[in-house]
Amino acid sequence: MISEYVTFGLAPAMRAGGVLADGTYQTHRDFLDFVVDGRPLLARLADLDAVSPLAAGLEPSVFAEQVRRLLLEAESPLEGSRFVIYGCPECEGPACGAVTAVIERDGPDVVWRDFGRQTDQTPDVERDGYHGIGPYRFRGEEYRAALERLLPADGAPAPELPAGPRALLIGQRAAVLAKLAAALRRIGIGAEITLDAACAHADELRKYGAVVFGRTVGQEERDAVRDAFAAARSDAVCVTALTPLVPVLVAQVEQALDRTPHDRRRLLRLTAVAGGAEAVVEIASACRVRLVAHRLDRLSRHHARDLFDDVLHPGAHRIPLDTRALRGRSFLEARTSDAVLVTPVKR
Repeated sequence: MISEYVTFGLAPAMRAGGVLADGTYQTHRDFLDFVVDGRPLLARLADLDAVSPLAAGLEPSVFAEQVRRLLLEAESPLEGSRFVIYGCPECEGPACGAVTAVIERDGPDVVWRDFGRQTDQTPDVERDGYHGIGPYRFRGEEYRAALERLLPADGAPAPELPAGPRALLIGQRAAVLAKLAAALRRIGIGAEITLDAACAHADELRKYGAVVFGRTVGQEERDAVRDAFAAARSDAVCVTALTPLVPVLVAQVEQALDRTPHDRRRLLRLTAVAGGAEAVVEIASACRVRLVAHRLDRLSRHHARDLFDDVLHPGAHRIPLDTRALRGRSFLEARTSDAVLVTPVKR
């Protein structure tokens, strides 16, 4: 049995949503990730698109049940003392594949071991196991304290779970903003449209994590809105719409909503130059990266093309681009499971 201790903690994390190149929608999910020895556990699983069971949006009773399972105070529905560590962001149940592990007590300590991917009740750990992950021994007191903070104390109300993300859209081009609001709501991001937010109440402004200015909003109006958010002590990120292309605008909002500390981000930088026909993507830790080109043709039609999809290792990578996908006014989107960056393509 392992004897070396590792630390256990929890940290806010995000699964980035968006409108994909084929027109399908990917749901935005906020959740708490497990931090093992100071590093998010999900970051060690380079090609995994998943969320922990401690996700925002769950009913309080369901969320509490997930916490109690991790505390070993409630039984797992899986066999062999196995518990779901990460599951599909789009649905419930293991049918799409879940990362599970044996969680057990060893004296006062808690041990996570035998990590594996499973789609039914009985996983084949030899075939589908994550052999480079774990086993981990946590000090029981530290482990329980981190999780018990998520449960209501005796006689006290349940801790407030993270509210869903919201974006405020400001501008006069109702058609574009209405399409953007509909797309954001489709992926789980609340969105409201207004012509003027400068006089809104501070409590209302603090509910928004991102503000999108339409391209017709003047500088004086933008400054007034920024001043109002600053006076409300809001940390909302203000961005100006790059284009009327809705998938690009959704990516802008996702990028603005990302509150991951810089030292825990995997996707660090994206630049694209059509003349050099290459993109530069900088990665902090191994992860799957997808590059999508978006462009608007002369008839204002949207064209999207997948250009790259592979696991990249830490460092800066120069990736050749198909110049045919970057004609005219175009944009490049880089996407991992937990982050999105979008940039205009320089001519």
